[in-house]
Amino acid sequence: MLALCSALLEKSLKGGMVVVGGLNLGGSIEPVCNASTLVEIAVEKGAAHVLMPISARKQLNELPDDVLKKVTLFYYSDPRDALIKGLAE
Repeated sequence: MLALCSALLEKSLKGGMVVVGGLNLGGSIEPVCNASTLVEIAVEKGAAHVLMPISARKQLNELPDDVLKKVTLFYYSDPRDALIKGLAE
């Protein structure tokens, strides 16, 4: 959805960003499992930003400090919020 909206608006998404969280047909956001593992893998692959649902925030308590230093976490509450935070400034 973010890629489609980005193309329609003719604005780029932030570079080096990983987006986590599925959107179902009803428009609600599906829960994220193993959020801390996803962030660790994203950092390992070179991501600088991770955009994830705010509901996954509590799962990130186990993240090591060295991983948190390498990545910027952004949280979204709905698809519109995800698009606004995902667009490059």
